[in-house]
Amino acid sequence: MCGIAGLIHRGKGGEIGRELTAMLQSLKHRGPDSTGFALYGKPQGEALVMRFKVAEQAEMDHGFDIHEKVSARRRQVDGRLAELGAQLLEQDAVTEYAFRYRFSYDGDRRKLADYIEDIDGAEILSIGHSLELVKDLGDAARVAGQYQLGTFDGSHALGHTRMATESDVDIRSAHPYWAYPFADVAVVHNGQLTNYWGGRRALERRGHRFVSNCDSELIAVYLADRIQGGETLESAMKTSIEELDGVFTYVVATADSLGMAKDVMAAKPMVLYESEDFIALASEEVAIRSIFPHEIETFDPYEGDVRVWHC
Repeated sequence: MCGIAGLIHRGKGGEIGRELTAMLQSLKHRGPDSTGFALYGKPQGEALVMRFKVAEQAEMDHGFDIHEKVSARRRQVDGRLAELGAQLLEQDAVTEYAFRYRFSYDGDRRKLADYIEDIDGAEILSIGHSLELVKDLGDAARVAGQYQLGTFDGSHALGHTRMATESDVDIRSAHPYWAYPFADVAVVHNGQLTNYWGGRRALERRGHRFVSNCDSELIAVYLADRIQGGETLESAMKTSIEELDGVFTYVVATADSLGMAKDVMAAKPMVLYESEDFIALASEEVAIRSIFPHEIETFDPYEGDVRVWHC
């Protein structure tokens, strides 16, 4: 079933960590297995932020051996970053297995990402100037508390609550998905793409790689590829309605924009609230009302609808 949510503050920032946590927690009944956040903060110059893990949460109960492997894998990450000329500016051990690095790097991001993920057990969740992607097992309150997301201030965000149906309950299978290796592009999605494998093979022939078998990742890479080719986000999304088959509603974020799209059958739910300076959207109205103490008016977008908002 799953639940998706997004929000954007136009013209100023806000408490997006706290707000998105409340929205996703209210959607817990749609997906209690894992929760993911794509949060967009204020860039610090040209520095990049990388969120990555070197083990799964469930592995950490396997004793001393896994802790030794985690330490060794992190040392490998540090060594490979240095080897490529990246200068570490900040490094945080957020959990025993998940880390946040901020660094300066003017080289090829694809080369860097490929080299890091060549380390056994290492997975990059995101690299971006403003994007920080966090996902783990459990509901929104648990994940937000574990990663201290409640105090995260920024301009916009999107998130996902997952009920595992066709793949494992692990971090790799959790959403959102970063558009590897493009900076600052992330997607959450509710539904199913029936032409996933054909679309994936077409993008792989163009040189793109995929880190999962999830159709949400296809949407992210598809949009990023078209944007890189010169299209606007809105144009790429409108084309996606024509070229992606299935029933779906998705929310996408870039460094300065938030967008949503529904397929032409409009089978998957989406509710919107829009004011002059704030937009919130979610699979159910209860998520939007979780962050408003007063009465508000919401509406449902139409079939084939595409909307984009800018910070």
